[in-house]
Amino acid sequence: MEIFDGHLLSFLIWAPVLVGALVLLTGKDRRAPAARWIALGGSVVTFLASACLWARFDRGTAQMQFVERGDWISRFHIEYYLGIDGISLPLILLTTVLTMVVVIAGWEVIRTRVAQYFAAFLIMEGLMIGVFCALDGILFYLFWEAMLIPMFLIIGVWGGPNRVYAAIKFFLYTLLGSLLMLVALLFLYNATGGSFDILAFHAFPLSNSVQTLIFLAFFAAFAVKVPMVPVHTWLPDAHVEAPTGGSVILAAITLKMGAYGFLRLAMPIAPDAAADLAWLVVTLSLVAVVYIALVALVQRDMKKLIAYSSISHMGFVTLGFFVFDAQAMEGAVVQMISHGFVSGAMFLCVGVLYDRLHSREIATYGGVIKVMPVFAFFMVFFAMANAGLPGTSGFVGEFLVILGTFSVSGFYATIAALTLIVGAAYTLWMVKRVVFGAIKNTEVEALSDLNRREFWMLSTMAAAVLLVGVWPAPLLEVMQSSVQHLLTHLAVTKL
Repeated sequence: MEIFDGHLLSFLIWAPVLVGALVLLTGKDRRAPAARWIALGGSVVTFLASACLWARFDRGTAQMQFVERGDWISRFHIEYYLGIDGISLPLILLTTVLTMVVVIAGWEVIRTRVAQYFAAFLIMEGLMIGVFCALDGILFYLFWEAMLIPMFLIIGVWGGPNRVYAAIKFFLYTLLGSLLMLVALLFLYNATGGSFDILAFHAFPLSNSVQTLIFLAFFAAFAVKVPMVPVHTWLPDAHVEAPTGGSVILAAITLKMGAYGFLRLAMPIAPDAAADLAWLVVTLSLVAVVYIALVALVQRDMKKLIAYSSISHMGFVTLGFFVFDAQAMEGAVVQMISHGFVSGAMFLCVGVLYDRLHSREIATYGGVIKVMPVFAFFMVFFAMANAGLPGTSGFVGEFLVILGTFSVSGFYATIAALTLIVGAAYTLWMVKRVVFGAIKNTEVEALSDLNRREFWMLSTMAAAVLLVGVWPAPLLEVMQSSVQHLLTHLAVTKL
């Protein structure tokens, strides 16, 4: 990767976009094999570039690394300004791994508009990586909004019967919330004397009243994306209607962009307001952890159950951020990565069943282990990880969040910890009825077990879940300096 020295982040952003454009040129569905192989090649190369980024990252500093900076729109002091730290790096790696998996997942399933489907995911990959790299406010905003377009198309074109409704709802919720972020960025541009430099925003002193308004503007954008109660209703609809690949990226990456926004913009730019309004975020987080877990318990659609489960698990993330404890914040970032793999894998498992019976209803299944034992092993494993079983990635993040929260509030930690019981309940409820028990119909009797493509797809996800669960040290080591730097900054009182 020597030839990319100084431009590795640009390569990670624009290479998948360009490959996506190349895939579009393959055009007709009769050229689908070419589209598939080009998409796979592009996703693999992007993953290898992100692995190079991981290998060359300096874990001993909180400073931005692999920085690229140059004028873009000089008149308004908008820069092409990129850089990453220990918080953004794991999210970039997560994005490249899951894009590769999503390409493999859609290899045989997508049979119409094949080139457009794979192109949408590759272009979206580049735009999402751009969000995690951008250090200019307008650049961040453009990447943030642009990735809505390919996801809107993925849901609206390849989704289920109510795909248009779900796509429009997803687009409007996330777009309207983000407009207040743009207002906040424009205010900061004027306040700082004409700059969109995010790191300069971090250092700029603001009064408490101004901080409160700025924080609430950012909160509106990021709370919708996480999503937090009560602006979460777009997510179950989007998940149910989206194709399997769309559900994987929605749960694994898109939700994490909202959480990342809190760490990159809202909290460091308005630290006093973040502290003053922490009670609000913590309350909404606990509502998500408790109430949404109970809502998940009564779902009959597997996708909808996992979608509500995602909202509940993301409540642990925002809880970990706003108790301002190092262990809790590190646990929250681990939870982001873990949830990406676990929820993505759960949606892939549902996709495997849906491809065979075209039903997501739990009542349709039963006794799957008798005809699909290999698939049943993976589904039970991912379900256990979703319930926080020790030895899986799901345990590490939640344990650190609860442990860190105990040092701040035993009450908050107790509520979060007890809710893990409900999480195990709805996960095991689904597994019991789908995987175990008697075979209920002849269609289930005729099911075939995983093919080679599906086996390697789920094996990759299982390996990631096990690796983080058994050996989380490399992940914690990467983020430690950046988390500590952020907490030190949050402890500084502004004007």
